[in-house]
Amino acid sequence: QVQLVESGGGLVQAGGSLRLSCVASGRTFSSYYSMGWFRQAPGKERELVAGIDWTGAIPYYGNSVKGRFAISRDNAKRTVYLQMNSLKPEDTAVYYCAADRQTVLPDKGIDYWGQGTQVTVSS
Repeated sequence: QVQLVESGGGLVQAGGSLRLSCVASGRTFSSYYSMGWFRQAPGKERELVAGIDWTGAIPYYGNSVKGRFAISRDNAKRTVYLQMNSLKPEDTAVYYCAADRQTVLPDKGIDYWGQGTQVTVSS
């Protein structure tokens, strides 16, 4: 089994920054897994925020966060990070860490999910 535990969420004013972390554990977790972040706001579908391949060399982002968010990973620490800058009220959501055996996070059928961490951006 694989467990993903997120941290770093909270309340921030518009224009501010937050850094999310997600630590993976479990015997079956592999550094070869792709990892990333999704988010879900009330009344909306879950959407991809950012993903990264196992090498850390290929990040990709949802259109709404390009240029403001940055994803990175440290395989030695089994951790993926999401640096969120220039936050907007519309970034308010529960942010979920994800991991998958595929090279790129799939649209459906993600192998592993974290419990989620709340990010609230006030105007």
